[in-house]
Amino acid sequence: MRCPFCGFDDTRVVDSRTNDQGSAVRRRRECQECEKRFTTFEQVEEIPITVIKEDGGREPFNRNKLLEGLMRATVKREVSRGRLEQLVDEIEASIRNEFKREVASKELGERALRTLKEVDRVAYIRFASVYRKFKDIDEFTKELESLE
Repeated sequence: MRCPFCGFDDTRVVDSRTNDQGSAVRRRRECQECEKRFTTFEQVEEIPITVIKEDGGREPFNRNKLLEGLMRATVKREVSRGRLEQLVDEIEASIRNEFKREVASKELGERALRTLKEVDRVAYIRFASVYRKFKDIDEFTKELESLE
């Protein structure tokens, strides 16, 4: 590791610790030349996931976009942001485990619906009404009846 102060190539690790989630390692280093200390972080590089849209277009998976959709569905519901972030983590992990590099937007939406159905049924209906693009009240009513 190159020293950020003097540019010398030889540094030694003084201390290593994992972060609270266990997803990164924090290392305190000391330059062998100028003896100044600095901190580095090491974490696994994630392979980006591509979402294949209905029209065939592709875009990078954006966990914030998914979180915002779930937050809109749970407005004025008793579902905490922390719980929604946990749901996004679970959805992302399941996609990474099953699909590796690409996932259809339809599959992503269905996974979001399944998790919302378990957490809050009103939020599920809200999300479904946007995601499934109900054309009329009959489609909406059928979805409500399937919940019972």
